[in-house]
Amino acid sequence: MRSERFTFPGSGGVELAARLDLPAGGPRAWALLAHCFTCSKESLAGARIAAALAERGLAVLRFDFTGLGGSGGDFANTGFAGNVDDLVAAADHLRRTRAAPQLLVGHSLGGTALLAAAHRIPEARAVATVGAPFDPAHVLRRLGDQPLVFDPDGTAAVTFAGRAFRIGRAFLDDLAAHDLGQRIAQLHKALIVFHAPQDETVGIAEATRIFVAARHPKSFIGLDGADHLLSRRADGQHVGRVLAEWSARYLDPAPAAAAPPEGDVVVTETGEGRFAQEIAVGPHRLRADEPVAVGGDGSGPGPYDLLLAALGACTAMTLRLYAERKGMALGPITVRLRHGKVHARDCAECEDRVGIVDRIEREIVVPGELDDATRAKLLEIADKCPVHRTLEGRSVVVTRVATAE
Repeated sequence: MRSERFTFPGSGGVELAARLDLPAGGPRAWALLAHCFTCSKESLAGARIAAALAERGLAVLRFDFTGLGGSGGDFANTGFAGNVDDLVAAADHLRRTRAAPQLLVGHSLGGTALLAAAHRIPEARAVATVGAPFDPAHVLRRLGDQPLVFDPDGTAAVTFAGRAFRIGRAFLDDLAAHDLGQRIAQLHKALIVFHAPQDETVGIAEATRIFVAARHPKSFIGLDGADHLLSRRADGQHVGRVLAEWSARYLDPAPAAAAPPEGDVVVTETGEGRFAQEIAVGPHRLRADEPVAVGGDGSGPGPYDLLLAALGACTAMTLRLYAERKGMALGPITVRLRHGKVHARDCAECEDRVGIVDRIEREIVVPGELDDATRAKLLEIADKCPVHRTLEGRSVVVTRVATAE
């Protein structure tokens, strides 16, 4: 996955900060994602859902509503209707510059806003809400008994879901003015509702109201154990994975982008964290990262892990070919590997006794009993694995720096 950052004009004429997450190899469809109330496009839930969708071929546009994150304007002077208009402006921008969004995804009040905006985005085929309230006025109920003391500028300080911010009188009036029941009933798009039964910010009853008001096709996914903000990485990733699979039947696939030429492996930074990479090998997509302990996010195997995986896979394949050729009834092969760096003087297998060397331990596990002759032959064949020979032979890496098109 790679990301592009830019701005586009919002409904109020101010510039809205946006991020477009693009899958390697080109998108099969386009999605628009709305963040939670007072959050930003960089919220953990939104980022993780977008990443999971992009890994499965969907391009995702997420942006900051007016007055939030990197966008211009004053949040205190906005309203729910303005959020809806911003979403329509975002869809218009995608339509003009790339392709109209077919999938709409909204977290918390962003989901409610998308339900209100969906009829103004005709190309949208499917809508997903995540922890969304049935109606915007839910925010007013969550404010509870907080004293609203309006300053001369017409704004008051409030706290919502642990966040402090300022709102105006018009904002409160706007929240109370919307009734989405009829709008949801006339959605005319596939709907999936994600909600955590333990959500203490937006209760599960709100999700039930959305689901009951909607007509088929509709689905409901309970996020057991998740909190409202999907703070655990696994929860956001789960929503993205399920959403990508569910939406596939409703979206018109874009023409498949050309895969890398046969024999090429393309590695691209995803823009998530410091080290995350997406690896394209023909039609296949893999991920690489570094462990948290060394500054990565641990979202994929590290480079040496992938190197060991290549050796292990090649070893098992080579042994399988040998067993088939010799008519051996060899059961499932498992290869365990470990990499480390050791002083050459401590490496009994090393010819050179000076400096530091890379040492790979490889254990081949096969079921059943093996006689000494068979065991020795398997070890001999394993050492003939092409990747093994590459690692122990002389390799030349030719590198050049090219300018991106």
